Amino acid sequence: MIGQIRGMMVEKKPPFLIVDVHGVGYEIQASMNTIYALPVLGAEVFLYTHFVVREDAQLLYGFYTEKERVLFRELIKISGVGPKLALAILSGMDAVNFMQSIADRDSSRLVKIPGVGKKTAERLIIEMQDKLGAFSAVLLTKAGSNEGLAQQDAVSALVALGYKPNDAHATIRKVFVEDVDSEHLIRLALKDMSK
Repeated sequence: MIGQIRGMMVEKKPPFLIVDVHGVGYEIQASMNTIYALPVLGAEVFLYTHFVVREDAQLLYGFYTEKERVLFRELIKISGVGPKLALAILSGMDAVNFMQSIADRDSSRLVKIPGVGKKTAERLIIEMQDKLGAFSAVLLTKAGSNEGLAQQDAVSALVALGYKPNDAHATIRKVFVEDVDSEHLIRLALKDMSK
């Protein structure tokens, strides 16, 4: 499996890109958010990738951030959402705004994305709700930072205590203050939830 690619950007024809890696041009499909973030032609580019093998094709999808790839992989697990629709969703809004729409159960924002009807939006909300806790730390915090780790630990602890993932995440975001550990965040969250 191809997990990432680094090379020279030689062509951009949305949704397709061609990245030259030591003389081999890899054709990669990407969301518009990724395409807008990429450097000019001739510059070096790094992409996280997802490789799909089908009977009739081998397809490579590229993502500027790991957050976007994580969300893409979750989207294609949902019944009725294939790679093409997942890219349309990621082109319509970034990963953070998408997860916020799911947390808010805001189908009106989702149906504005081409290819997403009312039924698909409702299915996305229902199926992604359970995944909010698991992906909130990845998608909505600073990956790798101490603040992000403290938030992730606090959300996980609240879920382990029986709180719903989206409630846990919303409360941690509400009470978050910089330079505190997860234990302090948990205390603040529990105090807020007991009101």
